Amino acid sequence: MTGELPEGWVETALREAGTWRSGGTPSRRRPEFFGKGIPWVKSGDLPDGPIVKTEEEITNLGLENSPAKLMPAGTISIALYGATIGKLGVMTFPAATNQACASVIPDARLVQSKFLFYYLLSERRNFVEQGQGGAQPNISQEIVRSHSFRLAPLPEQQRVVAKLETLLGKVDASQKRMARVPILLKRFRQSVLAAACSGRLTADWREENLNPTGGTETDLPGGWRNAVIADVVESLKYGTAQKCSYEKNGVPVLRIPNVGDGIISHEDLKYAKLPEKEFQLLRLRPGDILLIRSNGSVSLVGKCALARESDLDFAYAGYLIRLRPDANKVLAEFLNLALASFEVRKQIEIPARSTSGVNNINSEEVRALQFLLPPLPEQQEVVRRVDALFALADQLEARFTKAKAQVDKLTPSLLARAFAGKLVPQDPNDEPASALLERIRLERQKIS
Repeated sequence: MTGELPEGWVETALREAGTWRSGGTPSRRRPEFFGKGIPWVKSGDLPDGPIVKTEEEITNLGLENSPAKLMPAGTISIALYGATIGKLGVMTFPAATNQACASVIPDARLVQSKFLFYYLLSERRNFVEQGQGGAQPNISQEIVRSHSFRLAPLPEQQRVVAKLETLLGKVDASQKRMARVPILLKRFRQSVLAAACSGRLTADWREENLNPTGGTETDLPGGWRNAVIADVVESLKYGTAQKCSYEKNGVPVLRIPNVGDGIISHEDLKYAKLPEKEFQLLRLRPGDILLIRSNGSVSLVGKCALARESDLDFAYAGYLIRLRPDANKVLAEFLNLALASFEVRKQIEIPARSTSGVNNINSEEVRALQFLLPPLPEQQEVVRRVDALFALADQLEARFTKAKAQVDKLTPSLLARAFAGKLVPQDPNDEPASALLERIRLERQKIS
């Protein structure tokens, strides 16, 4: 952290903050070193808060035969290696750590434990940057201990911590409330889809435009009928088995990653040299629907995407099936919605076969999928209303994403203000941190 020091603060090194210890790992060749006994903290156990459990424990014998040392509750550990650099944890029980953690027992005479914790949290980016450059990012114990530490007067530390606890508590509450928004939007889209494919969404439209006395079958909306996919498609066709590559040689071939949420994505495209005859059989037209027929995740089996003008002349791979709707019977957009509905998803997921962990649906099973089919004019109205409601959901999602990004910036911003001395007022009556530090140094010298 750079900038002028606040009044009464002093800049020193983190080694002054308390007693630092490194960890170690007992020999994995000795099973008696591991088991019930002493919680053993690794970088993956650090939750940026209190450590309430560890993945592993070591025995007293393991502790005695490794560089690890038992540390008291209140010890703060910081991760030194890999993607977890800078992650923090505060021990709520006596524990040891492995060598991927640096740990400090705060000197309560000099620094409040939470003040030190928040300072380390505010410096994470600096630690990460120092760890870059190698095949395995890491920082050393010495880098952490030598790192600059802005020390405030002890009473001001207490004020800073109290203010941070209040404000960060509000940030945390906001983040928890915001975490519900994607869930609510997902439920909203599912509800819209269910209403659209059952006739509820356009009940008022039928009364105004058709006023039918009843459907063609019992308990169906007026004008609607039971149908299967085979009733409304011209053809179903599997994709190519030709090997594809990222080299832009040949025709673009759509694969499972290109089947987005209802539309085709052009990200991560591969290409293949297809014989002209095969390409003519596989080339997409606007209104075609691509369906995933095989995947390790059953939730992806049957997922569909609608081809548009921009997808013209693309081919597609063997794990996909192309459905070509009969425009005289069904709108491609409506069929795409129906295939994503809960009722159709049940038909796909419940009986999905699994061979070696791969779930499948074949062309005959696709042909047999049942759904409710309204007249073409009502299909158009269903699609129009769903598009409008989904567009509203998209707008809300965009606003949520923007708001979340702003909320996520609050914690680093508050920490930056705290350690720039701008979060709480300074009190000229507080003992300067420099005087406190010098006194503690003298006391340490007497003990040593």
